[in-house]
Amino acid sequence: MRFLSYNIQYGSGRLRRFAWLGFMARTTRHFPTVQRFVKCVDADVVGLVEVDAGSYRTGGRNQAEALASELGYAAVFRNKYAEGSVIGKHLPVLKQQVNAVLSRPPVVAKRFHELAHGFKRLVIEVETPEVTVFVAHLALGGRARRRQLDDLHDIIVARKKPCILSGDFNFLRGVWESRLFLKASGLASANTRGRATFPSWAPLRELDFVCHSEELKLDRFRMPNVCLSDHLPLVCDFSLR
Repeated sequence: MRFLSYNIQYGSGRLRRFAWLGFMARTTRHFPTVQRFVKCVDADVVGLVEVDAGSYRTGGRNQAEALASELGYAAVFRNKYAEGSVIGKHLPVLKQQVNAVLSRPPVVAKRFHELAHGFKRLVIEVETPEVTVFVAHLALGGRARRRQLDDLHDIIVARKKPCILSGDFNFLRGVWESRLFLKASGLASANTRGRATFPSWAPLRELDFVCHSEELKLDRFRMPNVCLSDHLPLVCDFSLR
């Protein structure tokens, strides 16, 4: 099974200076390039962070549904902010910011978990016949992120199938954050060398992760050197032990 994890920065393209402007830019010219890249990877399952579900940036087009329709996936997505957040759920643009899972294997079940702390709280769980996939985008604040990791640990250990956990974990305080979580959860990082994923044009930090349970054997890991976003993509080939 091939798995792609990618923070696509809402399909707006990378900006080395004034990066915040990338969240305001229209995506209609750049997103087709992202779509071509996803097509070339030809993954069985894709975990996406920072997807636009139909704001003015996309001309009202849902990027997850567009990828699914064009490339033959089933799409599962949801707004990533807390249910009680007036800003995240109702403010223009923000209310269309989602995370997503695209799957070619049949989706047996889907669940949406809300972590107890932080502004970004969503964890998507998608179960296929062979594996369960989780996608998360964790908090920027260290204290909220530590609390989120406690909740995420409980979600992961409750799974019944081999699993993959991916996303942008925002481990800004160094490698110790990932080591503690991996040790507690029993998962292994596919990026065994700890290569940096952000920013894509001059990587300095390892923010993006694909973690897997021991039932899955990692056959190949690569990080294509493409600057279609401010994050690098992670591509993993797995087989069942």
